[in-house]
Amino acid sequence: MRFALNHIVAPRLSLASFLHLARQLGMSEVEIRNDIPDIVGTMEPDAVKAAAQDNDLTIISINALYPFNVWSGDLPERARTMADYAARCGARALVMCPLNDGRAVADGDLVEALRQMKPILDDHGLTGLVEPLGFPVSSLRLKAKAVEAIKAADGEKTYKLVHDTFHHHLAGETEFFPEWTGLVHISGVADPAVRVEDMLDAHRILIDGDDRLENIAQIRHLLSAGFDGPYSFEPFAESVHALSAPKAALEESLAWVRQAVG
Repeated sequence: MRFALNHIVAPRLSLASFLHLARQLGMSEVEIRNDIPDIVGTMEPDAVKAAAQDNDLTIISINALYPFNVWSGDLPERARTMADYAARCGARALVMCPLNDGRAVADGDLVEALRQMKPILDDHGLTGLVEPLGFPVSSLRLKAKAVEAIKAADGEKTYKLVHDTFHHHLAGETEFFPEWTGLVHISGVADPAVRVEDMLDAHRILIDGDDRLENIAQIRHLLSAGFDGPYSFEPFAESVHALSAPKAALEESLAWVRQAVG
């Protein structure tokens, strides 16, 4: 397995410290963000590229363009700006998240957004990583629907999916798309009291033996189907962000996942 780190795993670390953490854990791939923490809005792309090169790390993606499926307002300009930043900092892809506030987005609008985004990505040599969100309020919950839209937009050479184990479980989706998958986000939920439909980002911790999301079953399925891309840790819980020793916690979770996957 190829493990990677999303900066959300330790958002209080500077970029330099975060990259050093990834190397200490034996990883060669990372994801940077434009929210928590906002690396894109606070660092020049050339400095980000140099820091990654100094640590011999590949930047998988910038996380994330939102809401990519509502192609109006300032979104086109933000998309171009983010694509330019990604290319300049050496990132390989942009994660693209759908509207997630209870409003529906028509299938035609989703396809049109993918069509409009395609030349921006292609011109910058980037992959668009479409990440369906499994929340009940999400406008795009299923990977199957995302694949249909990508095909309709003639985007097979531009787009891949993010398989997020949290969102896969929340959406109740049983179908896997390993041949369409470019990145896997992994996190766990251990709280026994929260209902699946009430799970939020705040419940997402490092994977351990109390995980309710069936991470191990999902990972085994993807591995057996031939997916050989990165599995990136993406926990959002404040209990993880507040850790004074994230390296030790990550080492423990890494060891547990490796042993459980077998």
